[in-house]
Amino acid sequence: MTTKAELLRVAVGQPAVIDGDHVSSALAHADLIRSARADLMVFPEMSLTGYHLDAADVEVDGDAVALLVDACRSADGCALVGAPVTENGARFIAILRIDGNGVEIAYRKTHLHGDENKWFVPGPGASAIEVLGWRIGLGICKDTGTAEHVHATAALDIDVYACGVVHHRWELAEQQRRAAHISAACGAYVAMASFAGATGEGFRATAGRSAIVSPGQRMLAAAGSLPGDYVTAVLV
Repeated sequence: MTTKAELLRVAVGQPAVIDGDHVSSALAHADLIRSARADLMVFPEMSLTGYHLDAADVEVDGDAVALLVDACRSADGCALVGAPVTENGARFIAILRIDGNGVEIAYRKTHLHGDENKWFVPGPGASAIEVLGWRIGLGICKDTGTAEHVHATAALDIDVYACGVVHHRWELAEQQRRAAHISAACGAYVAMASFAGATGEGFRATAGRSAIVSPGQRMLAAAGSLPGDYVTAVLV
C-alpha cells in the first residue's frame, strides 16, 4: 500500500466530445489534463464517445488512449475516462484509469438504466482504486442514485468518490443532491464530472456543472455548463 500523500489535487472536466471521432475527443481530454495538471482528473460518463449507446467501443491499446497516456505522463497525473468497452465478449460502460504508465479498466457500471440494458451488461459491483495512497471509490451515473451502490462503496473505506454522469439540464438539482448525499453517506470528498454540450439518446441540453464537494457537503469548486470547462480543488 502506497503511503498516503498529504494533499491530493483533483480536477473534474467537461471535454468537447466529437461524435464518432475518438482521437479528436481524446485531444480535447488531453488539453484539459495538461491544463489542470491534477493528481487525479475525472471525466463524465462515456466521455470519449459521447453518450451514444451504439458508439464504437474504445480500444484500450488504440491511438486515442495512447494520446491520453502521453498527456497524463506530461502532467504527472491520473485520469478517469468514460468509455464503452468490450471485455471477454461482454460490453460495459466503463471507467478507464489512465496514467503515464498505461491504462486499465478500473470500473464497469453496475446499475444500468433504460435502453442501456439492451447494449451493455452490468459490472460486478462497488470498486476502489488508489491514487497516491488515497482510496478512490468509483461510480457511473445511475450508480450515484442507487443506495445499494453508495453504501457498498462507502464500506470500502474511501477518501474520494469519483464519478462520471450525464444529466439533462433540468436534472441539475438532482445531480447536486446526489453529490451532497454521497459525501455524507461515504464521509468522503465527491468529484462528480458531468457531461456538457449536446450528445445522444435525447440529451440535447446537458447539465454540466461538474463539481467537487467536501465530506461536510460543502461545494469546493463547480464548473460552468459549457464544454471545455474544468475546475480543481486541493483535498487535505
